[in-house]
Amino acid sequence: MATKILTIVKKHPVFIGLIGLLIIIAGFFTIIDQQQLSSTAAEAPFIRESSKAEIHSAVPVSAITNDPKQVQVVLARVYLDGEISEEIVEETIWSMEDFWAQYREWELIDQNEATVVFQQKVDDISPLLKINGYFGISDEGTLNIYDGNPAGEKVIQSFFQINTKELKSHQQRELQNGIPVLSRDRYEEVLKTYKKYAKQEM
Repeated sequence: MATKILTIVKKHPVFIGLIGLLIIIAGFFTIIDQQQLSSTAAEAPFIRESSKAEIHSAVPVSAITNDPKQVQVVLARVYLDGEISEEIVEETIWSMEDFWAQYREWELIDQNEATVVFQQKVDDISPLLKINGYFGISDEGTLNIYDGNPAGEKVIQSFFQINTKELKSHQQRELQNGIPVLSRDRYEEVLKTYKKYAKQEM
């Protein structure tokens, strides 16, 4: 048997050489494939992590957080004396539910794309009256509240006409000089006192 193989080798040396070369190449590729398989197995956890990230990124952003909206909020406070003060606030709205909850004690008056107007009735007199409001009487006998001394004739609020003939002398002097408003209690007290001398409602 060995003699036959030797005879084939002697007769076909080139053929045998090609077979040997093919065997060597096949072995080389086998080694490379094994290395690639090992490398892939080692990197597999990172591939799975990447897949998870892709899944999360596929979720719409709106499902995670709402796009913020900038609006101008106007807060109008209406006081007992009829004075209205306005405060303007710039708001960033992340949640409409939270926004409405924040202003649940306010009455919605108007709104558009850029502005929301709220109103609230305040059970008190305005800061202006507390600081610089004075009761006084006009030449026609009307009880007014003035911004500063009645002599300046800057009327803030008007009430009713008084029968000046029925007033006591010190009451007339007080009204001519001006009675400071100062507080809600004082405001209601003065109105109650001079209501008794009213001629008619305005």
